[in-house]
Amino acid sequence: MKFPYGLSDFSKIIQDGYFYQDRTDRIPLLENYGQQLIFIRPRRFGKSLLLSMLENYYDLNRADQFEALFGHLAIGKNPTPLHNQYFVMKWDFSLVKAQGEMKDIEAALHQHLNDRMTQFAANYAADLTRPITLHPTNALSSLESVLSATQVTGRKIYLLIDEYDNFANEVLMTGRKQAYYEALLYGEGLLKTVFKAVKAAAGGQGLDRVFITGVSP
Repeated sequence: MKFPYGLSDFSKIIQDGYFYQDRTDRIPLLENYGQQLIFIRPRRFGKSLLLSMLENYYDLNRADQFEALFGHLAIGKNPTPLHNQYFVMKWDFSLVKAQGEMKDIEAALHQHLNDRMTQFAANYAADLTRPITLHPTNALSSLESVLSATQVTGRKIYLLIDEYDNFANEVLMTGRKQAYYEALLYGEGLLKTVFKAVKAAAGGQGLDRVFITGVSP
């Protein structure tokens, strides 16, 4: 038996024969709980693997892999109608650099979001009929372009956000100024602005579901 220590790629774990504790029977429960969910747990709790499992389950590009990945699992025997029906976008805030001045942190966040949307455009190029325009210094404008491009297809987006609080926590844990933390999270702070944009997108602009993970305080 091979244990997948340090692995959070669901498809690799399944295809390479690693041990996987089947949690797929929770998928119908998650769908029924709501369309915007947040899952707070300690580090090394399997949050990233959970997101990877959801990504493989809902991604329309992986429909031809459904039987190979899920056929032997609980959800493979009783799939929900939503499987492989979404454009899936994934943001991983653990990759956002938290060092430097506020402008550096903000630039790193814009860069990460734009990188993810560049990958999104490449992943679904065959399905998108309208081009996506990326704005290097304003990822929220890039998001507007992504939403416009996907809405005309008739399909919707499932947004997965891993460790949404990571770089804000890093600012605190490394002894940075309290003002930095407040500038990120309060008032018109960038992180708050990002989540206001996500909320707006989920209000009829083509973002159907959001699943967010974070680290326990």
